[in-house]
Amino acid sequence: MPKASKKDQLKLYKDHKVQLLISRFVSEELGTMNPTFDPKHGFKFPIVEEIVGESNVDDFLQKLYEGDVLERKLYDKIVYCPTCDSANVSIHYTCPQCKSFDIKKSALIEHIKCGYIDKEDAFQKDGKLVCPRCHRDLVTPDLDYNRAGVWCTCKQCNKSFDIPVPSHFCRDCKDNFTFEEAVYKDVYSYSLTPDAKKEATLGWILIGPIMELLEGLGYTVESPGFLDGKSGTRHMFDLTATINGKNLTAIDVATSSDVVSEQSVISMFAKIFDATPEKACLVAIPKMSEAGRNLAKLYKIELIEAKDQNDAIVALRDCVTN
Repeated sequence: MPKASKKDQLKLYKDHKVQLLISRFVSEELGTMNPTFDPKHGFKFPIVEEIVGESNVDDFLQKLYEGDVLERKLYDKIVYCPTCDSANVSIHYTCPQCKSFDIKKSALIEHIKCGYIDKEDAFQKDGKLVCPRCHRDLVTPDLDYNRAGVWCTCKQCNKSFDIPVPSHFCRDCKDNFTFEEAVYKDVYSYSLTPDAKKEATLGWILIGPIMELLEGLGYTVESPGFLDGKSGTRHMFDLTATINGKNLTAIDVATSSDVVSEQSVISMFAKIFDATPEKACLVAIPKMSEAGRNLAKLYKIELIEAKDQNDAIVALRDCVTN
């Protein structure tokens, strides 16, 4: 599969739902997301269902896989009923003659010394294994006797055979179907790609958790948020938040692999000077330059320096509530 372009990846990172899922990997230190099995519906991803709803999980995960945000590994295979699409399916081993699944499976025993082979039942005598031909006791496996395979007997037509025919039975709609008729699907586990892990540490996915935090505090949040300035210019912030129609807060996020430049402070000041929000918060990951700290204090910008997402969320909560 061709690797997604950086432009396509950034578009995905701006999706609030994508941000929330990636934040689960980061904040919960979730290395691999394995599915859970539901007897009726098959394999499910509860974490993803919480974010996108039950009916949209497959499309959402496929989009992130194709966008090189998630990588996947085959976890299992699952059989669905072709009639009702239920995963509540059992396997029947059936008689090749009459197709009944009322069969008995027995082990075949070979007495090594005399070469007699029969079903295990024929060797059972008073709780011991005794050869029906030479009447010697069979005590030690691989020395006195071998297990030479299995043998089946149909209780309906009395036919004996060594290999039954597998069939499927749907416990919901009671339909019987063969492997050829079955819906047979791959099931994957998912983890972040190396690129997505790197982007996560640089703060690309911080917007989603910030939105979740503010909405939980009762704010109305927009991302990106736009404010009209006195000059007539429309300014864009990473987020804007209001509570009860007032207390407008503008928030920007600036990231770097080392130190965030003071240019992010200068850029934010130019916007808030014109748009005049009641509070301005700048989140810098992992830290702001010394010049940037001084400018933020001068411009009355609430500066939040955080080494990772968790620290940023805690500090931002204090910023917007104080």
